[in-house]
Amino acid sequence: MKDEVLKKEELIKIIKSLVAEQVEAYVREHEEKMKEFSLLERIIRVEEELKAQREIIASLQREMSARFEAVDKRFESLQREMDKRFESVEKRLSFLQWFMAGGFTFISVLITIIISEIICYKGFQKKLKEARV
Repeated sequence: MKDEVLKKEELIKIIKSLVAEQVEAYVREHEEKMKEFSLLERIIRVEEELKAQREIIASLQREMSARFEAVDKRFESLQREMDKRFESVEKRLSFLQWFMAGGFTFISVLITIIISEIICYKGFQKKLKEARV
């Protein structure tokens, strides 16, 4: 009976060691698979994050393009306004230039007439003096 108990105990030890070895081998094998699975999960998460980042960058680029177009439109409208203002100032200056030229011409003609009248008057006075004498 002791032999049977010893055999049972030995058999239990052998079974325990075999089971422990099998469990350890199973764990090792699946541990590597779990590491691979974990790496795959990480890769998938990184790829998803990269995709999200690309979408964010694309949306930012669209927003920037829209803003730049708005700024371009503002500059174009400002340019048109400035052109209109400069044209109006140019018209005013042109009018003033013609007005000043006309004024100078008028004054020159007036001075010429006055001088010729003075000369004629002096000539008339000279003839009067000669006639009196």
